[in-house]
Amino acid sequence: MHVNKELDARGLNCPLPILKAKKALADMTSGQVLRVISTDAGSVRDFQAFAKQTGNELVEQQTVGADHISVLKRR
Repeated sequence: MHVNKELDARGLNCPLPILKAKKALADMTSGQVLRVISTDAGSVRDFQAFAKQTGNELVEQQTVGADHISVLKRR
């Protein structure tokens, strides 16, 4: 999958990863893909709820070591 933008939110706690992702998605066009890397374990649930509320598609989530990776597709 082609990622158009990557956001490093490591070290940031809720709600900052979501707020930064929201801002990044606002600058993207429909269908573009954003990958967010966070160390906040709560971001996994947060991005699931964020996707439902905003209509953006949560394409993938995975945890690699301390990193929680969420991939969102802009609606």
